[in-house]
Amino acid sequence: MRDKVLKALEKVKTMLSADGGSAELVDVTADGIVKIRLTGACGGCPMSSMTLKMGVERIIKQEVPEVKSVVAV
Repeated sequence: MRDKVLKALEKVKTMLSADGGSAELVDVTADGIVKIRLTGACGGCPMSSMTLKMGVERIIKQEVPEVKSVVAV
């Protein structure tokens, strides 16, 4: 599952980079929780929680249905 998540994350990174941000994969747990660290402009943005849920999580879950949730660390 980790490889699928990494592939999906590459699509997300392309969108985030347009605003000066990025994301890195920290961990994928056995129960389908993906841990992401938002970096660059996204790291300190007040809208980062919305970006995480409405953008990053939506795309990753679309690409990897086994994922239950995406959380920021």
